Amino acid sequence: MSYIFGPVPSRRLGRSLGIDLIPFKTCTYDCIYCQLGKTNNITSERKEWFPLENIVSELKEKLDTQPDYITLGGSGEPTLYSQIGELIDRIRSMTNVPIAVLTNGSLLWQDKVRKQLMDADLVIPSLDAGDKKMFYTVNRPHPDITFEQMLEGLIAFKSEFEGKYWLEVLLLAEYTGTVSEVRKLADCVSKIYPDRVQLNTVSRPPTEEYAISVTKHQLKEFAKLFEPPAEIIADFLGIHQQIDFLSTKEDIIKMLQRRPCTINDIANGLGIHRNEAIKHIEKILENGLLEQDTLEGKIYYRCKVKEYEDA
Repeated sequence: MSYIFGPVPSRRLGRSLGIDLIPFKTCTYDCIYCQLGKTNNITSERKEWFPLENIVSELKEKLDTQPDYITLGGSGEPTLYSQIGELIDRIRSMTNVPIAVLTNGSLLWQDKVRKQLMDADLVIPSLDAGDKKMFYTVNRPHPDITFEQMLEGLIAFKSEFEGKYWLEVLLLAEYTGTVSEVRKLADCVSKIYPDRVQLNTVSRPPTEEYAISVTKHQLKEFAKLFEPPAEIIADFLGIHQQIDFLSTKEDIIKMLQRRPCTINDIANGLGIHRNEAIKHIEKILENGLLEQDTLEGKIYYRCKVKEYEDA
């Protein structure tokens, strides 16, 4: 298991060294826009999903990459990791590199979760809906999580946290990407009072095809509805349509026809994020086009050439 990925370039965080604390697509939400695909383990259970010592040991080997941030996020909701507070403390004892946490904010209503994040330098929670109905439509949360809890958690954390607090708001055409829905979001944001509000939209193939991005012009207009105006972080230059996704699938299969590869081999070879490589591999595995072997603890994928040629 590789817990560390990167450093990868980030528009907000520079060179970000990521830490995966949660198994792929284990989350409190099943968001319709998620680029990693459908949540296969929706849960609110917090536990030590991976051994803390293993994560710390692997991180030590990566610190010489000189990242701008060490980022807790990755393939699932990081606050589901019950040892996240101790991990932050351990990172603090190893390096002065600032620590960022990317979270959907769904568990910040729990006192223990908020306390465990207090020593982070930067926390970026999400707010995708301005009312209960849209929350259940867009985020599709675990039954234990209500809109009211989520919002109160975002408010409470801001009142206690002394680090930087940036709130990400992702807008979807025909859902949250309307003036009336953005006004509801802006009203919630005024109660949270984050240091920054950052607007985003879909830029890669989402879980549901009907989760469509809003235009750059629309984002600029919606940004004016926040006080102070929100900043736009959406990468319109890098928006990937479904045709791009299929193209990358072909590239992966061609790579695996030549030689077996790990997820990291695929990501590095094609210049894509590790999580994107995982999403592609899962889709190809579902079609029965790959087989996998384990060598020295690493999983290698290879293409079933005949099956692919006949597919």
